[in-house]
Amino acid sequence: MPASEGRTVERVVGVPIDVLDWDDACRTIGRWASRRESRYVCICNVHSVVTARNDPEFMKVIEDADMATADGAPVAWMLRRLGHADQRRINGPDLMLRYFAQAEQRGEAVFLYGSTPATLERLQQRLHEQFPALRIAGVCSPPFRPLTPEEDEQIIQRINASGARTVWVSLGCPKQERWMAAHRHRIQAVTIGVGAAFDYHAGVIRRAPQWMQDIGLEWLHRFWSEPRRLGPRYLTTNTEFLYRAARQLLARR
Repeated sequence: MPASEGRTVERVVGVPIDVLDWDDACRTIGRWASRRESRYVCICNVHSVVTARNDPEFMKVIEDADMATADGAPVAWMLRRLGHADQRRINGPDLMLRYFAQAEQRGEAVFLYGSTPATLERLQQRLHEQFPALRIAGVCSPPFRPLTPEEDEQIIQRINASGARTVWVSLGCPKQERWMAAHRHRIQAVTIGVGAAFDYHAGVIRRAPQWMQDIGLEWLHRFWSEPRRLGPRYLTTNTEFLYRAARQLLARR
């Protein structure tokens, strides 16, 4: 795992997760961005943690990340149970807005990669309303099929030429994490995988009310919104996570 100054990592059911708060996350990403370092950040919820446990290649992607944050209430809860009492969720949608507020003040350019052209158009409109001075250096909605080497190289050149210091990636897990890992040292910026954040901030999907987020029930709101798609995932991954978490806590005793 790449070493970072002052980094504290705890394994949650075997998957390395950074112990850090909002200020730590934004400050660290900002420091990398100011140097145009090629880094990547994974936002880890229960689904990504369980996927890593069952897929050695994906586990390596998370282990090689420069930062892996505790998205999802159960992941943050486990960190608190493991001795980090102040740990809170560091989720993609909120990280994106917190960082953009700081990037706007610094005049720092950002790039948006993923989702559909329609969503990206709406997202840009809403971001400009919220952050009028934010520099959006470029956007790209890649095709759902695999890219040809030529297409991939064109996108890399486009991002690097844009001057963006951070690239916000909305491809879904585990696709976005694999993409970021494959493009480290090729994209001269920090890439951050934010899942459904583009859809939330564009208004395509309604996010859970704040009170549900505060008590760790955002997953339940998502399940109500998309039961057919998310039901089977939550049934299997949540059950496996709880089982593995219980075993880890019992082993520590």
